[in-house]
Amino acid sequence: MEIIFSDPMALLVLVGIASIACQYLAYKLKLPAILPLLLTGLALGPVAGVLDPDALFGDLLFPVVSLAVAVILFEGALTLKFSDIAGHGSMVRNLCSVGVLVTWMIATPAAHYALGMPLHLAALFGAIVTVTGPTVIVPMLRSVRPNARISNILRWEGIVIDPVGALLAVLVYEYIVATHGAFEHALLTFLKVMMIGFGLGSLMGYFLGALLRKNWVPHYLRNTAVLTLMLGAYAASNLMTEESGLLTVTVMGIWMANMKNLDVDDILEFKETLSVLLISALFILLAARLEFFTLAQLGWGALVVLAAIIFVARPVGVFLSSPGSGLSWRELALLSWIAPRGIVAAAVSALFALKLDTLGLPKSELLVPLVFLVIISTVVLQSLTSKTVAKLLGVRAPFPSGYLIFGGSKFARMLAKDLLDKGVPVRIADTNWDAIREARMDNIPTYYGNPASEHASLTMDISTVGKVLVLSPYRQLNPLVTFHFEHVLGKDSVLGLHEGVQEERASHRMSDEYAEKLSLFSEHATYGRLASLVAKGAVIRTTHLTETFTLDDYNHTYGNRATRLYAVDPQGKIHICTTSHEFAPKADWRIVSLIVPEAELTSPESSVPPALNEAATG
Repeated sequence: MEIIFSDPMALLVLVGIASIACQYLAYKLKLPAILPLLLTGLALGPVAGVLDPDALFGDLLFPVVSLAVAVILFEGALTLKFSDIAGHGSMVRNLCSVGVLVTWMIATPAAHYALGMPLHLAALFGAIVTVTGPTVIVPMLRSVRPNARISNILRWEGIVIDPVGALLAVLVYEYIVATHGAFEHALLTFLKVMMIGFGLGSLMGYFLGALLRKNWVPHYLRNTAVLTLMLGAYAASNLMTEESGLLTVTVMGIWMANMKNLDVDDILEFKETLSVLLISALFILLAARLEFFTLAQLGWGALVVLAAIIFVARPVGVFLSSPGSGLSWRELALLSWIAPRGIVAAAVSALFALKLDTLGLPKSELLVPLVFLVIISTVVLQSLTSKTVAKLLGVRAPFPSGYLIFGGSKFARMLAKDLLDKGVPVRIADTNWDAIREARMDNIPTYYGNPASEHASLTMDISTVGKVLVLSPYRQLNPLVTFHFEHVLGKDSVLGLHEGVQEERASHRMSDEYAEKLSLFSEHATYGRLASLVAKGAVIRTTHLTETFTLDDYNHTYGNRATRLYAVDPQGKIHICTTSHEFAPKADWRIVSLIVPEAELTSPESSVPPALNEAATG
């Protein structure tokens, strides 16, 4: 063990393994990954003394952290599309502008007077703690389950505010570094940083966007080329003017995100790998550098700062952002309570602290422990209490009874429209743009892309989804979507169409675990069969059972022309028909089936057993 703890390579491997373990633990427990990462860093660093990042990296620590933060800010900036701000209401726009300024203006004097921080250092702290971040918001929303309006506002605020708050922090930092000297020289340096940052960032953003838009880079090199050129721009900017690189890459990312006809989704998917391999390890390293005596050094003044951020800045920011939003006071109260800080705040504060230490600024050593204290307090406190607060305020969403349909075929759109007509929330997801376009023309809510992707987990609202119906023809993607949503929504929450006769060759057979989930409608209801029936003019029809028109009468009337889809009981509960669970509709039930015209009935393959089977939701 002594060899492992003294060998740099072994320590790096240990950090990598620990970061993966933390991410997996957070995944299983449905918690923000920042919590296990923070505890692991503290355990390996100040508690056990196993990991000392300063000794491990030496002079390379600052460059490593700098490059990592540059990647984080660039990837965050790539998500900042101005159309998203405009498209998600005035509340999100105001929270990311007015709310940011309010938090900054309240946190700054709180840190200055409560802890005796120099005003410029307190301003930097105030800018850093304006960000929340989707990596801590999304797991919390799954647990709290607020209503759709609150959920959408918090989700989009977390996505948009990351680069906005980071840009504010970078500007304040650049001002501090520039003004550390004679005023005339400081003003000239600051203006130079602004010109280099915005100028070079815009130029490189346009150049790299044009490079990708014209397909001058092979597809397999896109992610590597973007990452390399971004780091090159960061280094070049710092060579021109010291510490201007962070502003450059932030502007570069925002520019690319808003270029016309430039698709950055595949680049953003690369962020998931970076989050696991880079950001997780970085957070463990940053937490390992904390020292308990510096936390104790903060004293009671830190509690005053925390109270100002949680109980004053956030509520005031929400209140000033709310005019015209149409939100009730209960919804505003929950928005005021949920604002956990995340990885961007931790990474940016650690980077700035490393640099400020070299400048000898008084009390700069308090920056990182104070930011980490805000992160720990907001994540833990709000994770533990937000569900109760939402219940007391009466703004939790009802038990999710809606459906996410993966696959946008004509049959899937017909089913979605029928469910929507009955007041059931439905969303169609598909990677095929033509299918999504047709669904949108039918006024069906959609998600264009892979619903199991990280982008979907951050941007697609599934607060109303209780079950996922896999109706797509993508045999390679269907199992991924199935098992992903089984984890997110729980066991037996995903149903799929039967895929017909199993392959005889063992290497081509699906797993028994996956085959059990393919029980939708009937064993004959394959994707091809349903598509064929729809092409022959089959329509979805609802039939009301009564005392005089029973299930037997229904079977006699429609026979093998009907492929039963679902039934609605007298309480309005939806029962999806499956081959695995039987149920018996009675009077006042409604049966919904895909009915084939009599003239088109040519085969008994569409017949189903007399007994209905179901998977109930709601």
